[in-house]
Amino acid sequence: MQYRRLGKSSLVVSAQGLGCMGMSEFYGETDEQESIATIHHALDRGVTFFDTADMYGVGRNEELVGRAMAARRHEVIIATKFGNVRGADGSFQGVNGRPDYVQQACEASLRRLKIAAIDLYYQHRVDPKTPIEETVGAMARLVEQGKVRYLGLSEAGEQTIRRAHKTHPITALQTEYSLWTRDPEEAILAACRELGIGFVPYSPLGRGFLTGRFHRTGDFGEKDFRKFHPRFQQDTMEQNLRIVHGIEQIAQQKGCAPAQVALAWVLAQGEDLVPIPGTKRRAYLDQNLGALEVRLSGAELKRLDEIAPRGITAGLRYPEQHMKAVGI
Repeated sequence: MQYRRLGKSSLVVSAQGLGCMGMSEFYGETDEQESIATIHHALDRGVTFFDTADMYGVGRNEELVGRAMAARRHEVIIATKFGNVRGADGSFQGVNGRPDYVQQACEASLRRLKIAAIDLYYQHRVDPKTPIEETVGAMARLVEQGKVRYLGLSEAGEQTIRRAHKTHPITALQTEYSLWTRDPEEAILAACRELGIGFVPYSPLGRGFLTGRFHRTGDFGEKDFRKFHPRFQQDTMEQNLRIVHGIEQIAQQKGCAPAQVALAWVLAQGEDLVPIPGTKRRAYLDQNLGALEVRLSGAELKRLDEIAPRGITAGLRYPEQHMKAVGI
């Protein structure tokens, strides 16, 4: 396994992490036994960086990760998030960054994960009603209390990142980034590098689309949120498949999987990036980790830039109402 440091912090993690969200919700049917086996297999392969959130499965994902890690806590860096509030019935109830809620959410996550301290604690979405200084100030108090080690933000805008970092050092920013979502390149990635903040791309495989496994909306089951996603509607999928076909051509030439080319491209964007592709199956985990051995030449990187330039992807990266919560 290769390892990378998150920004200028002392936090060193495996060069590829594991996103655990789909093990509990959003991507169709779940299989807890296989999910736990996948986490254990990741540990055996040297993965040390695991990502969850309190909203995934309305707490069930944190509980699953906690059970899977119980005997090997000393081997892992556990990242979780707060801020997206859901009711017991799964309903979405908005974003909360108020200081009292920050404390409450952290203590609830610690109970579900059954750990003494969270290694990396992200604000999942910025609360526009609460000054970021107040939210990060409350997060900093969690560090003082020994309940959190490092702080992070997710999908925050450039000015919010700067204001947050002045309040307390931010170790990592987690944002969607891949060959079909290159938005952060304009300002966010540059700001992170200027400030010494690590960059953690989620959905580096375009929610599975860049693997080449999906060609029509009918490929998704009823419980799969991609069925209703703007980029996975039939008309947008047909346009976006042109990106996939280009990736597939390069993969064929290199004798590897399209997913490995897509992940290798993300890894090649800088040593300060640590992608966290999600999977709930051991076979796909092994395929994703294989990307660490794929080296893209300068010509191949240039070709990928031509295949997937910024802004080419058809469709919003979230439904319109959810887009209002990103980049604040």
